[in-house]
Amino acid sequence: MTATTETFVRWFSDVGMGDVATVGGKNASLGEMIQHLGSSGVRVPDGFAVTADAFRLAMRESGLDARVHELLDTLDPRDVAALRTRGEQLRLAIGAARLPEVLERAIIEAYRGLGDDVSVAVRSSATAEDLPEASFAGQQETFLNVRGEAALLEACRRSYASLFTDRAISYRALHGFDHSAVALSVGVQRMVRSDLGASGVMFTLDTETGFRAVVLINAAYGLGENIVQGTVTPDEFYVFKPTLETGHKPIIRRQLGTKELRMVYGSGGKQTRNVRVDEAERRRFSVTNEDVLQLARWGIAIEQHYTAERGLDTPMDIEWAKDGETGKLFIVQARPETVQARRTRGVLETYHLRERGPVLVRGQSVGTKIASGTVRVMRRLEDLTSFKPGEVLVAERTDPDWEPVMKQAAAVVTDQGGRTCHAAIVSRELGVPAIVGTEDGTSTLHDGQQVTISCAAGDVGLVYEGLLPFDVESVDVGDIPRPRTQVMMNVADPSEAFSLAALPNDGVGLVREEFIINHAIGVHPLALVRFDELEDEEARARIEARTSGWPDKAEYFVDRLAEGVGMIAAAFYPKDVIVRLSDFKTNEYANLLGGRMFEPHEENPMLGFRGASRYYDERFRDGFALECRALTRVRDEFGLTNVKVMVPFCRTPEEGRLVRDELARYGLQQGENGLELYVMCEIPSNVVQASAFAEVFDGFSIGSNDLTQLVLGVDRDSEVVAHLFDERDPAVKAMVSEAIRAAHEAHRKIGICGQAPSDYPEFARFLVEQGIDSVSLNPDSVLRTTQIILEAERDLSGGA
Repeated sequence: MTATTETFVRWFSDVGMGDVATVGGKNASLGEMIQHLGSSGVRVPDGFAVTADAFRLAMRESGLDARVHELLDTLDPRDVAALRTRGEQLRLAIGAARLPEVLERAIIEAYRGLGDDVSVAVRSSATAEDLPEASFAGQQETFLNVRGEAALLEACRRSYASLFTDRAISYRALHGFDHSAVALSVGVQRMVRSDLGASGVMFTLDTETGFRAVVLINAAYGLGENIVQGTVTPDEFYVFKPTLETGHKPIIRRQLGTKELRMVYGSGGKQTRNVRVDEAERRRFSVTNEDVLQLARWGIAIEQHYTAERGLDTPMDIEWAKDGETGKLFIVQARPETVQARRTRGVLETYHLRERGPVLVRGQSVGTKIASGTVRVMRRLEDLTSFKPGEVLVAERTDPDWEPVMKQAAAVVTDQGGRTCHAAIVSRELGVPAIVGTEDGTSTLHDGQQVTISCAAGDVGLVYEGLLPFDVESVDVGDIPRPRTQVMMNVADPSEAFSLAALPNDGVGLVREEFIINHAIGVHPLALVRFDELEDEEARARIEARTSGWPDKAEYFVDRLAEGVGMIAAAFYPKDVIVRLSDFKTNEYANLLGGRMFEPHEENPMLGFRGASRYYDERFRDGFALECRALTRVRDEFGLTNVKVMVPFCRTPEEGRLVRDELARYGLQQGENGLELYVMCEIPSNVVQASAFAEVFDGFSIGSNDLTQLVLGVDRDSEVVAHLFDERDPAVKAMVSEAIRAAHEAHRKIGICGQAPSDYPEFARFLVEQGIDSVSLNPDSVLRTTQIILEAERDLSGGA
């Protein structure tokens, strides 16, 4: 390659992050990985960059650099009509201008160096893009399956023109970049045959909360543009970094996407086309568990390299592809993540609805905010000029041409897409709440309708009817001192765990398996174990639909429960996470799919076949085995040994021993690998015989709800006597006080996970005075009750 040619073309293997001004962030990053991460096994397809000097030469010789100033220097980017007109004029002019001959020769020479008429991806790489301070991701065009010299030169011209798309012009104006100061490099990279395999996007953090200890991976069949464009809802995986690095296999969440379309190589002059994915393939994950773990390892390696190079924590946004011919994985792009990197660390902003209305639409939430406004359904690009600032943008999907309007939206709702689609990425960056993948947003919502968009309740986003009131609270959690009494949390919903972990806490005092079983599984465990015996045809059909993709139906229960518990345990790792075994009553179990066949009818389920009595009983033992297998997976396969196990409603010490033996049958051996067993202290016998229970269990957790009912003989659900239910009653407080005294006398830890300290400040103060070891609170009361505990501790120590 001649010196002149090297001015215009650089091989990826010869560039790195010091060459951003020459080849742009995207190409520099590819070279950086080839040079420094190949030894770690990270595979990056070969290719070359057409430099920024080449772009400047082309613009100068064609006279188009002056045209840029003429059209854009006086442009108001908020004027959507003018933006479209001037951008189109520039793009047409650049597309019609032939590249200088010396540049064409350099590009063709390099292309021939890749092989004989190879298929390449052509990607633009702006010299100001992919920096942590400003992401230009998706602002310029990508062309896939470009084959032949003439097609490559055309793709380069179109890449140059894409520097002046409406959304790119608007984006630069928003972020204060001078249009003439930004040049474009073009990346030419050998194609990976992911049209025959799969592809996707990977972030080395949770995109919604900024939680750093996970890798988030999206995957779908075919070329990757469908995920970025939001044309499909991809499969989604979370991998926990700390225990992946210790040799475990912590895929703590797997969510099956719909993946209706596969982008493949085109024919007849078209570079790509979409084909339908058959039903059987849609019901399977598009990549294997081993693929997911390998990608996560590479993501960590890339993140660690960039963090070391910059001397600053650098989470990454990475695109990957799996070759369907060879089965090999490749990294095709990597850039620093920009949205969470700009957030103020230590400041917690929370949104709360004051009231709720009818739910109109639901989908995947993007961000954690709430917004309200008037619906505007947009079906075509031409409709954008009618959009008014502050409206809720509702569309089938968005693409980069929609960005000038998205900047003015109160919220965004789309039918299609996942967390890494265009609508999600741009909304996240703009700080606009979005709900993607609703499937029916454009058909359910209508122009002029007033709605509230809530992304504040985990990964399910909800569109409510009406303009609902909400509050925003901002707290600097770094300023809150820690009390001597441990302040833990009661956590039910795994999708909220990453955001809740940002609250000041000492771990989780109660994980309710019932929530996970109800919401993520919905099927009675014995209906899965003994599916062939199930007589209810309607239940059989619904279970078949739910367990599609799981040949072993019992494994569906194990997978879903393990992933739910795993998400919570990972969020709070390495702090203790105490998981209470299932505590459904018979009527509640019967309401699960297929449950009526396996549950007896009881007049008083509250005092019947529940808690510990079920686990060793032959009538439920096979169902309990699935719980045990799930918890064993969390601790052994995921490596989350911070999970402790708690037994509810255990009437006698002997019953505790039977349950302990049952747990051991499935690898949950007390004392092994740090496993501790706790017992709920919620029956008067647990207090009266505390010393005997202490011989079986490592600690106690007071369940003040049931303990109050059983001490006072009150059914709190009865309208007639519910007014007598009060955890502050002297009899209840006497039992609590005695439980704390007896536990400490037996050298056992004791906490509380019931409702009382969350609801009543005076009860929290009473617990501190009694010397309780830990208080587990509902998340919304953590900050308030922590202050009460601190005051009580100061008073006990004489104000010191």
